[in-house]
Amino acid sequence: MGSSLQDQLLQAGLVDQQQLKQARTFKRRQGKQGEQSNPDASARQRAQQAAAEKVRRDGELDRQRQEVAKRKAELDELRQLVHTNRIPRGEGDIAYSFRDGGSIKRLYVTADQRNRLTVGKLAIVRQDTGFELVSPEIAERVRARDPSRILILNKPGDDSEASGDYADYRIPDDLIW
Repeated sequence: MGSSLQDQLLQAGLVDQQQLKQARTFKRRQGKQGEQSNPDASARQRAQQAAAEKVRRDGELDRQRQEVAKRKAELDELRQLVHTNRIPRGEGDIAYSFRDGGSIKRLYVTADQRNRLTVGKLAIVRQDTGFELVSPEIAERVRARDPSRILILNKPGDDSEASGDYADYRIPDDLIW
């Protein structure tokens, strides 16, 4: 097997060891400069795609964070609206029963509050884990933002449930059950 040209020149005495090291160093530097100045086109394209994907993901995460912050601010504003406009129940001794989803809940109110609930002058809204009495105007504002919070909001003259065989028999609003 033949030796390299550099080795042959060294054996012939045409170059010395110092010149051989300089040539190798020069060749290595040229190779590194060529790699740095002219990177592979596909690697550059992959880097650009990765950067574009990162920008897209960051934008999506920012949008999601903004939506969460906006929803939280709306809920806090709604909670504050109900809290500042709630009507104190006082020492209620009459149980007012109402439906909350699939279960029956009770709220103890005074006789005046019970009458006002039945004629539509008061409403019951869900506040965190409890229930609050508010005016119908506030209940409508709550309904505009989150309809699921309104539990009782009677409207005067609303007999839409009377239909079918029992249309002639009106169920009294003050029926205690």
